[in-house]
Amino acid sequence: MSDMKKELSPEQLEVLLTVLKARFETNMNRHKGLEWASVQAKLEGNPEKLWSLNEMERTGGEPDVVAHDGTTGEYVFYDCSAESPNGRRSLCYDREALESRKEHQPENTAMDMAAAMGIELLTEEQYRQLQKLGKFDTKTSSWVITPSDIRKLGGALFCDRRYNTVFVYHNGAASYYAARGFRGSLRV
Repeated sequence: MSDMKKELSPEQLEVLLTVLKARFETNMNRHKGLEWASVQAKLEGNPEKLWSLNEMERTGGEPDVVAHDGTTGEYVFYDCSAESPNGRRSLCYDREALESRKEHQPENTAMDMAAAMGIELLTEEQYRQLQKLGKFDTKTSSWVITPSDIRKLGGALFCDRRYNTVFVYHNGAASYYAARGFRGSLRV
């Protein structure tokens, strides 16, 4: 993967920016007071971040701006698909968990896939922030960054929304399910 060119063709760039702009304009409640022109200018100056956003889009994440960091000037994107991104499911938590499985190994891990895409898994706090913007993961669940003390003991955390409430659960990090993926964040 490291030798793969992390740059979009002009055609891919045009398609991505069109999709992101339409999503931005349709979901203004996620980013009140922000203007697309400023976001696009920032994106166009960061080709590798555009590649990461395209990966988020390609795997079903439907990335959108959820915040603007006034200190750094960065725009924060989260995966805003209604359910955990379809192209990122059936993954155990991390490489250590994958290697611990003797049989029926999943194809990848949430942490490895996020790193390859140039994004980070949401933290529990970020996941809760996302849920204030809409109703996400009502039928699926998403791995979230797990504290090292839990991970050292073999566990990993995931979240979902049921009964109009956000729940945080635990599982063995080596487990994986067709309805569990991960949501990512990207700062541009």
